[in-house]
Amino acid sequence: MDVNTYLERIQSAVTYIQGMDPRRPETAIILGSGLGKLADKIENSTVIPYSTIPGFPVSTAIGHKGNLIIGELGGKTVIAMQGRFHYYEGYDMWTVTMPERVFSKMGIKYLFVSNAAGGLNESYSIGDLMLICDHLNFAPSPLIGPNLEEFGPRFPDMGHCYDPALTRLAEECGKDLGIALQKGVYTIVTGPTYETPAECTAYRRLGGDAIGMSTVPEVIVARHCGIKCMGVSIITDEAFGTRKEGEVIDGAEIVKIADAAADRMTTLFTEVIRRM
Repeated sequence: MDVNTYLERIQSAVTYIQGMDPRRPETAIILGSGLGKLADKIENSTVIPYSTIPGFPVSTAIGHKGNLIIGELGGKTVIAMQGRFHYYEGYDMWTVTMPERVFSKMGIKYLFVSNAAGGLNESYSIGDLMLICDHLNFAPSPLIGPNLEEFGPRFPDMGHCYDPALTRLAEECGKDLGIALQKGVYTIVTGPTYETPAECTAYRRLGGDAIGMSTVPEVIVARHCGIKCMGVSIITDEAFGTRKEGEVIDGAEIVKIADAAADRMTTLFTEVIRRM
């Protein structure tokens, strides 16, 4: 995509969104598969379908409603994506991460990301919430191509992709709320196929605790823009590298499991935002 065209699309989206709601949120939230119900807790909300935003992509994945929501959560103004974009949908990485560029232009300082993920760590159980402390990237970098100097440097540091202070605050909130939290490394693969048992074993040996098909490109671009990030994975299936004969991972079932755990994630995010 031509750089000037891309920048024009970003600015057109910003202008449209701010025209629909002039509030200036500092925190953005990306809701993954089956996790859109957090949006129902946002008060005094303005709902903006992606399809109405000039130049904005549209979600096609299961469990992604495709709305941008601006409103109040935890006593603060937030903007939430009820569904995200994935490389496996056929979008290039600049398109996948366009929302983070839009958020940067809108003055967003914090990005909360969430996803449904397979559990590589054998101590994890289905339904667990895992705070992301680092990641392993097996997808193309969204920063490949001309550097967008107005957003960040050519070679951004990724030593603290997931802000340590925000992660500590989330741990404190989890403890106070009685919400058990795992903490681990998220691994991204491109999908859309689920991983083979051998691949799961390899990724676990490399240090991965959970695995999925999103989140990392968004975080990389957010960090390039100077936005601080916090991430949570909901463990929706066991990816231990063993599979019983006839056992199949069902995408619709994953969405149901994520939905069942979404209330705990919503409570956690709301309290973290309240205390920020």
